[in-house]
Amino acid sequence: MEVSDIEQMIKDAIELDELHVAFDGSQCKVIAVADMFGELSRVKRQQAIYGPLSPAISDGRIHAVTIKTFTPDQWQRDKMFNLPL
Repeated sequence: MEVSDIEQMIKDAIELDELHVAFDGSQCKVIAVADMFGELSRVKRQQAIYGPLSPAISDGRIHAVTIKTFTPDQWQRDKMFNLPL
């Protein structure tokens, strides 16, 4: 599985302002930025990203996922602490 495959799975499911993905062969790290996250709880934010990845997790292509979600305002403030992936 390639980073582009993971990005496409997420992009097909939800509209994001920015998406950053790192994948080392089993562990996936995702940073997602969208206005919609301002209306969601932390759990719902995680579920929004985890959901589209669940088939790849279930079949073992992805072993572990770390997800960080931000609104655009939060991202402007916090991106220097969260990049690069």
